[in-house]
Amino acid sequence: MRGPGLRERTGVRASLRRRGGVLTAVLALAAGVLAPVAAAPPAVALTAPVGFTADHLPTYQTNGIVWSLAEANGVVYAGGTFSSVRPAGTPSGGASTPAVNFAAFNAATGAPAGCSLSFTRSSGTATVRALAVSPDRSTLYVGGYFSAVNGTSANGLVAVDTATCTRRAGFSPNFSATVRALDVAANGTVYVGGDFQSVNGQTRRSFAALTPAGAVTGWNPDADAPGRTLRVTPDGRSVLIGGDFFTVGGTNSHALAVTSATTGSLTRGYPNNFIPSTAVIKDIVTDSASGGWYAAGEGRGGNSFDGRLAMELDGFGQRWRDTCQGATQALRVYKSVLYAASHVHDCSTMGGFPNQARKHLTAQSVDDPALLGWLPDTNDGIGEPVGPRALTISTRDGRDFLWVGGEFTTVNGVRQQALTRFANTPDTGAPSAPAASVSAPRAGEVRVSWRSSLDLDDSLLTYRVYRNGGGTPVHTTTGLSLFFSRPQLTFTDRSVAAGQTYSYRITATDGAGNTSALSPAVSVTAASAASPYQERVRADGADLYWRYDEPGGAFAADASDSRNGGVYVNTPTYRATPSAVAGSAALALNGSDEYVYSDRLHRYVSPTPYSIETWFRTTSTSGGRIVGFGSNIGTAQGHTSSVSDKLLYLTDNGRLAFGVQVGSTNSRPTLTSSGSFNDGRWHHAVATQGPGGMALYVDGVRVAANTTAGNRSYNGYWRVGGDAMHTAWPNRPSSIYFAGQVDETAVYPSALTAAQVAAHHQLAQAPAPPGDTTVSLLPTEDAYVNGVSADTNYNDQQLASRGTTPYLSYLRFTLPAAPAGQVLKGARLQFRTSSDPTAGSTDSHTVVPVTGTWTESAVTYNSRPALSASVLGSITGATAVSTDYSVELTAPALGGALGSAYSLALTSSGTDSLRIWSSEAGSAAARPQLVLTFGAE
Repeated sequence: MRGPGLRERTGVRASLRRRGGVLTAVLALAAGVLAPVAAAPPAVALTAPVGFTADHLPTYQTNGIVWSLAEANGVVYAGGTFSSVRPAGTPSGGASTPAVNFAAFNAATGAPAGCSLSFTRSSGTATVRALAVSPDRSTLYVGGYFSAVNGTSANGLVAVDTATCTRRAGFSPNFSATVRALDVAANGTVYVGGDFQSVNGQTRRSFAALTPAGAVTGWNPDADAPGRTLRVTPDGRSVLIGGDFFTVGGTNSHALAVTSATTGSLTRGYPNNFIPSTAVIKDIVTDSASGGWYAAGEGRGGNSFDGRLAMELDGFGQRWRDTCQGATQALRVYKSVLYAASHVHDCSTMGGFPNQARKHLTAQSVDDPALLGWLPDTNDGIGEPVGPRALTISTRDGRDFLWVGGEFTTVNGVRQQALTRFANTPDTGAPSAPAASVSAPRAGEVRVSWRSSLDLDDSLLTYRVYRNGGGTPVHTTTGLSLFFSRPQLTFTDRSVAAGQTYSYRITATDGAGNTSALSPAVSVTAASAASPYQERVRADGADLYWRYDEPGGAFAADASDSRNGGVYVNTPTYRATPSAVAGSAALALNGSDEYVYSDRLHRYVSPTPYSIETWFRTTSTSGGRIVGFGSNIGTAQGHTSSVSDKLLYLTDNGRLAFGVQVGSTNSRPTLTSSGSFNDGRWHHAVATQGPGGMALYVDGVRVAANTTAGNRSYNGYWRVGGDAMHTAWPNRPSSIYFAGQVDETAVYPSALTAAQVAAHHQLAQAPAPPGDTTVSLLPTEDAYVNGVSADTNYNDQQLASRGTTPYLSYLRFTLPAAPAGQVLKGARLQFRTSSDPTAGSTDSHTVVPVTGTWTESAVTYNSRPALSASVLGSITGATAVSTDYSVELTAPALGGALGSAYSLALTSSGTDSLRIWSSEAGSAAARPQLVLTFGAE
């Protein structure tokens, strides 16, 4: 939101040092604006500075956990707890090759490289936990918990010749417990960390160093708890150590320390809760190019440390700290980007996304903790489970590869266990299709808005808008988006004529030329005059304005100029009638799980003035939260708002309440109306707060006020329809979700005056006068036929359409007679594609009248009814599964059938089938509907 206290944040900081040319685009996103095309940086294959695609490559899998990765000469080594490997695509339990806790792979093909070593124990579970390669790439060091290699005695650490894949003789140290960390200095010294207390019979607590011959050196940090990671600095003078410890050489330095590479003595400690006592350090990497080193944290609890640290090699001070939650397991730097393996789920402290489903692979500039547009993903998998646990980078055959190991069992939603890899080229993944909305706000204008697409390795995308099925775009622009910030983009088409209907579709293209499917067509009839109500709301400064005129989908367009689009959750009932404002539609919410949230994070700083405005209609006796500000966007446990205020809610007895929280105290000043408003009529509600205090208006009249000017400052999202509510709220409703209809929701960066509120109420002319009546009809019968099984009747939960081999679907509706004084002005068929993986279609499908007879229980392909040659409408762009779509139909063709039964058919001449839910679908929201709009003659 604009204004001194209401400003958007996206987790992208303006203090970025420019690197890779991304700063211009990042700042455009942070400001919440769409930069002009000429000002946008040119598109490249990947949005700089990201260096790897998000397209995972075919890679062999293990049947257990991969704990460590290393590479040498184009070969990637994997160590862990597993017993076999199998090709990509082979399910667990399928054909495999023995590989006991160790395997080697061709970095470029992902196939085994012919190096087979078996790490075992005579008792207990053997595991390989650490791998490191000597600077000359000739020796691989393998550490863990094992007592034999290929049957020959060993104890925790061995050296392997990388050229021959044989164990080097003479290197046989004896560790008292598990080795967890390794690094090798330029002079050949092998540095080791782990759970051990002695090496070769000499006391070494958690850290030790060996000569290339396996003798213990004098390096002895003497840490009081296990070591999990270590790294020799590029100049060879220091060794950075991380782990669980609280003291190094008897001096306080928890989890992180800088030691002398010669003696192990502490040269830079980090006491005084620099790393919280509830956190440990899991990985450390260095990067000479950036002059930095980077540490991965794993903590317990919300106030611990789970993120990444960027530190200076010169002086070892902190450069930046990432406080996202979701334990970080491994790090690697590639071309000025820090890649991380974690299960990050909450970056709200960074101005990023709130607590949500885990993300497992992320990227950041070495200069700034803001997340970049790179987001391939795994699942948590088996074991603890936390997903990925190890990273390495290898070069082979002219390409660079990022390898990932861990305990995951899927990658990008595809079954793949414990290993995967990504390359620097080619980029083959296309962006998601934009979600579009269209309106006609003024004479001579059509406003096309869409939610930014998501591409997992390109944040800067090019959008093309097509009109009326044309092949040449009428508008081209660029926009930046991240998975947690997908700003609304808008194009105003001023080449339109009043009374004419226009349809629009949009594509998104990444820098490599990968293009999304066309968005579903959206259409509107150009207006001859502006809506007085809408013009007044915009003129009074609304910077979030949801009119709820979309026919379906997940995108709620913002009618203000601030592009604060929203997201519909759980498919509420769209275009409900009657609406509060003439010429618009309303949104119906079920009171259990349907709501809308703002798609961009807002930063509210008390006591900046604001106003909340909405229309509502209900008969509920359970109350509910109508509009409010909260710290999260979800519904699952832990994903609703832990902080919430600036609430407009209805009590169980129908009274309207407006409350705020003063700071982080328990004080919640709340205004409550004396009258009840759950009478089934439309009511206009406005809540304002400014220097003069709080005020609550109902139907243009102030009903309550106080002098409270302050509330709570935090990052959050506007939500309509429901969210968590603390039990301390006065007269807290029994339902936190609102059951009823809402319309014309707006938020302002100012306190509206009483005169402005009264003017809005008067302009709405609520309730809307007769003249716009919308009727939604469910099929009385529906079925489809299949040319392959020509005598089979398909009367089930799905309908289908295809040309070759043929599917045809039939739907029968009982059309009502037109209301007195009205005629049929519009018709559309709404439907949802099924969850079948093949449900979406890239082909065109037509809706035609049925002229023959049929019944859903008997129709087959051989007995199919005759069809009319006329076309009522065409379905295009219905490419996604489980997605709502609609097609406008020729209304006059249906007008003659009013008051009788009318049948439609879905047909196609293409080869790509379309599958939609039928009237037998388990979810009522998924069933097809014929929506008729009647208006004055």
